[in-house]
Amino acid sequence: MKSPSGQLRSSSRASVQGHSYGANTPQNPSLDGILITWGDRLFYPGNRLVQVRPQPKLGASGAHQRANAIRQRIEATVVRRAPQVMVKVTGGGRSMAAITAHFRYISKNGRLEIEDQRGETLQGKDSLHHLADEWRMGGARIPDDAEPGQRREAFNIMLSMPRGTDPLIVQRAARDFARAELAGHKYVMVLHDHQANPHVHISVRAVSRLGKRLNPRKNDLHRWRETFAENLRGYGVEAEATRQTTRGQHRQPDPLWRLKAREEGRLRRTPSTKQSEAQNHPARKAAVDAWVQIGLALAQSGDAADRQLAAHVARFVKEMTDTQPGVPERSPVRSEPTVQLPSQKSELQPNLQPQTLPRDIGLNR
Repeated sequence: MKSPSGQLRSSSRASVQGHSYGANTPQNPSLDGILITWGDRLFYPGNRLVQVRPQPKLGASGAHQRANAIRQRIEATVVRRAPQVMVKVTGGGRSMAAITAHFRYISKNGRLEIEDQRGETLQGKDSLHHLADEWRMGGARIPDDAEPGQRREAFNIMLSMPRGTDPLIVQRAARDFARAELAGHKYVMVLHDHQANPHVHISVRAVSRLGKRLNPRKNDLHRWRETFAENLRGYGVEAEATRQTTRGQHRQPDPLWRLKAREEGRLRRTPSTKQSEAQNHPARKAAVDAWVQIGLALAQSGDAADRQLAAHVARFVKEMTDTQPGVPERSPVRSEPTVQLPSQKSELQPNLQPQTLPRDIGLNR
């Protein structure tokens, strides 16, 4: 469930390896504030929500709930290493010919069951013809063939989870996702469970019944991942939708021309690695700083479970920074590790009193 502010709701209890926190301990407004400040930057970036009303100020109880929700996200990321969902726009049709071809592809030419936005199911080649006719005339007419420069009349979306996830739960979570994020649009969805990763293909008409055009951007994709992951968790499946930088990753995909040249054997030389550029990317540095501040705050908590979580954060930060070229080997992390604040001046300055934080919680940066 989401709170009115758009954040995930959490119960007042959370756990790390069987230890509970947040239920029987006095609330620590300072620690809660630190977790909310830095946790929001890691898990709930400012561009996650679009066109929202101003968020209400949190009271003490609300802040404590929010901090515990962030604790759960931290635990899922650094302790359990929960599987990451994938939501991808794989293309889209500019004509009915292309859209119908995609219907045939995702349904295996009518052999697999197709479900539409009303929850009705259809199967067989004849059903594909009826579906195409319904889309062609249902709303603004979609041309049979695309003209030069024609914009997309449908988008193809794929929602996927790693091998071993129950395909029927993936289908239910995808159904809930579509009802929430694609409301007002015609769409069909098909479950594929015959491959390594269970996934659902969705084809959605670009223009809604009210004439609103779907135009997914990077911000929308991140929100879609959050929605899909939240739905999976609602069915008891471990799933997260953290960004690459939050996990200490920053990958730059190869341009399309390079991929094509590699496939055709025309690529004469392999490009030099850009590992150092990725490691020094500002977004990655900001993520490391946020993790360090969270680790420092948790290590100062009076709750043993918080301090244990700080140990996992320290190990996680160590893994993130160990791959950085030119950084000397760090000392092993102890049972209650310490992480030193970054030696370089961070662009993100916390609103904290420096003397209240330990200068060493196990990681020499």
